[in-house]
Amino acid sequence: MTAKKSKSSEQPAGKIKIQYYRSTISTPKTHKQMVRSVGLTKLNQIVERPDNGSTRGLVAKLPHLLRIVE
Repeated sequence: MTAKKSKSSEQPAGKIKIQYYRSTISTPKTHKQMVRSVGLTKLNQIVERPDNGSTRGLVAKLPHLLRIVE
């Protein structure tokens, strides 16, 4: 028999939280567009997005601007 974990304190399955922690000043225009496309407008803002390859790829492309928050 396997024990089931309770997910009461964990985030819903299939979601990640992305934080915008560095400014886009002096970055290429495409980086600014990518940050806006995720829905981030202010520094230290956190948004919740689906956990899929495209979202993780976007965060991996901009590690100097975005990070995944646990």
